[in-house]
Amino acid sequence: MNKKIRVVHYGIGHDHSPQFLACILQYPEIFEVIGVCEPNEKMWDKFSEFDVYNKVPRLTEEEMFALEDIDAAIIEAYDLDLVGYAQKCADRGWHVHMDKAAGADIVDYKKLLSTLKEKNLTFQMGYMYRYNYMVKKALELKKRGDLGEILAVDAFMNTCHPADKREWMSHLPGGDMLYLGCHMVDLVYLFMGVPNKIHSFSKNTGLDGVDFPDNACAVFEYDKGTALVRASAVEVNGFGRRQLVVSGSKGSVEIKPLENPTIGRFCSIDEHYTYGDKAREEKAPVGGPWERYDEMMLDFAAYVRGEKANPFTYEYEYQLQKMILAACGQDIDYRKVEKL
Repeated sequence: MNKKIRVVHYGIGHDHSPQFLACILQYPEIFEVIGVCEPNEKMWDKFSEFDVYNKVPRLTEEEMFALEDIDAAIIEAYDLDLVGYAQKCADRGWHVHMDKAAGADIVDYKKLLSTLKEKNLTFQMGYMYRYNYMVKKALELKKRGDLGEILAVDAFMNTCHPADKREWMSHLPGGDMLYLGCHMVDLVYLFMGVPNKIHSFSKNTGLDGVDFPDNACAVFEYDKGTALVRASAVEVNGFGRRQLVVSGSKGSVEIKPLENPTIGRFCSIDEHYTYGDKAREEKAPVGGPWERYDEMMLDFAAYVRGEKANPFTYEYEYQLQKMILAACGQDIDYRKVEKL
């Protein structure tokens, strides 16, 4: 029997932080959570009201890094602190799960990935839609060739945040495309690969006097088609309209809603009717607001233990981040797929 994976939860400023800690605490036979560390007192004061943080000891950075038998770190810091926190852990030889997105500095991120690869450490990014039941089914259809050549992807990651939340988000370079659109860029990359061009059309609505790109859009241009990513923080019922549409030469998939519940609609070229809707509807067999993290963290444990190989390589994550930053409007070379 494999020993438990001794983990620390480093940073609590990320939106997903309490849910990830609650998730791994459900698996005491797999994870031994040694403690939670948030060195920024302002962050601790702002986000530590969740009861889950009372279930584990709070550690200082000095205490945490003095521990000699830690296997891995769960990095759930404020978005722009993620890479820096992860680098400190990688330098100590710890496996790393890090939430999205990977900051706004591609040089720092490349250094982190290079360190992890050099030390042969597991690295998992917190893109939960990779584990979405219907997304996985659509990817399997693509892999089998049932969708044919992928010609278009439409991916919406919208919500309607209050003014104070948008004010907090205004400190993020790239606005809502970095904050939420990154999830959908990941899916575009999985289904259509590296584009010829990325066009950023992020806009600032100025609603409630908040100044940042809260109505983001990017178009990914390919030889035979395009992909569209929208990430709006000001769309009424935006969460209800989060969706993924994959259109291929032999079939199509529509996933809407993406969560709670997750519903997929599938149609093949042999079934379709030109002026009618012949899609078959299927509801995901699991639900609940935070079950989306369970399979991800169980996979992380399997990667750390050497039981499974992580299909998302260091190079994949690096290329993805370049595409995300280009979608945010950064002038960055995303065409060249590099080895680290």
